[in-house]
Amino acid sequence: MARGVSIKSAEDIAKSRRAAQLAAEVLAMIEPHVVPGVSTEALDRICHEHIVNVQGTIPANVGYLGYPKTILTSVNQVVCHGIPSADRILKKGDILNIDVAVIKDGWFGDTSRMYFVGEPSTLARRLVETTYEAMLAGIREVKPGATLGDVGHAIQSVAHREHFSVVREYCGHGIGQVYHEDLQVLHYGRRGEGVRLEAGMVFTIEPMLNAGKREVRQLADGWTVVTKDRSLSAQWEHMVAVTPEGYEVLTAWPDGTGRYPPV
Repeated sequence: MARGVSIKSAEDIAKSRRAAQLAAEVLAMIEPHVVPGVSTEALDRICHEHIVNVQGTIPANVGYLGYPKTILTSVNQVVCHGIPSADRILKKGDILNIDVAVIKDGWFGDTSRMYFVGEPSTLARRLVETTYEAMLAGIREVKPGATLGDVGHAIQSVAHREHFSVVREYCGHGIGQVYHEDLQVLHYGRRGEGVRLEAGMVFTIEPMLNAGKREVRQLADGWTVVTKDRSLSAQWEHMVAVTPEGYEVLTAWPDGTGRYPPV
């Protein structure tokens, strides 16, 4: 076993799965509200009320390292960690990532998903769909004996095929009773390199692809990360458990995969 990597029991994974499913439910719940004219602050408020009052769970992001909101809302050239704001009004053609995490009985669920606000541009649609395909390719590499390098290589291969770049500053992570456990899941790499996977590992796979160059910068708010060249960026995130046979996606969407291929 890799040093410091948590191996979870079947009971642990059941608890992790429950938290993951609740996080996925939030992303399904908010979808009808993602429309032109809505503010990202309004979306945050709706998600907060659902998590606290409907689910009876804890919004994991509130106060985490000083973060002020329930969800992260990353629009267009925002790569990740966008802070909801009353001034950020969605308009037709925008693409939006919503990232949410909840705590259920001490276990964390963490997932994110892309949304189209009205009809996107051809490039935006291709970026979003390719990023999903890349995540899928990474997930399908997960099994005992595989390496994290296998996962990263699969992701970057899909991205580079479409001439998109992979953000390197942010990665997936182990998760359980700690929000971000030691395991780091890079979205690029070489086959056969990195941590070797074992049944009982639980982690996120959450590639960020840019339509332009991979370089990013953080804004003065200390959270929001944007592409340096102002190109579009997209991200998807699932929680995955390594099973004796392969993998289980813990954050499977309660409303199905829609137009996206199933994991």
